[in-house]
Amino acid sequence: MLAKNIESALNKQIRIEAESSQTYLSMACWAEVQGLEGIAQFMYTQSDEERAHMLKLVKYVNERGGHAQVTDLKAPKTTYTTFKEMFEELYNHELFVSKSINELVHITFEERDYATHNFLQWYVSEQIEEEATAKSILDKINLIGDDKGGLYLFDRDIQQLTVTSSIAINPK
Repeated sequence: MLAKNIESALNKQIRIEAESSQTYLSMACWAEVQGLEGIAQFMYTQSDEERAHMLKLVKYVNERGGHAQVTDLKAPKTTYTTFKEMFEELYNHELFVSKSINELVHITFEERDYATHNFLQWYVSEQIEEEATAKSILDKINLIGDDKGGLYLFDRDIQQLTVTSSIAINPK
């Protein structure tokens, strides 16, 4: 059985993961309309991944005797000035999610809920990867600067990152 405060904290994280999925979906839509097909595909994949993270939490809460809650979501931003701005927001969002996961892990220590603590270690590791990916992308964007040719190559190359990420997430 989950303690009520852990159930509540997990439900808060479910909402954060759902909002993350919506945020990346909105970013994908913006990129696609801008003709940035590679970036759009990357964001669609990220959106799917965040939804999978949410569902994993939902199943855990329900299987541990809690009741996962589906709540209203905050509407995501729909437009960006530049693709760099969009990726800066992505990076900052991943930092926010990491902080939230870390707070959740802290609560499990306080409650001595080692099963949930163990379950959350996957999310801790995932966030390390998410932050590193976002930082790496921002570093590349900073190298490109305002070079249109660089943007073209980046948009094409980020599709390879999507393929690599998809294989790592869904090994066959």
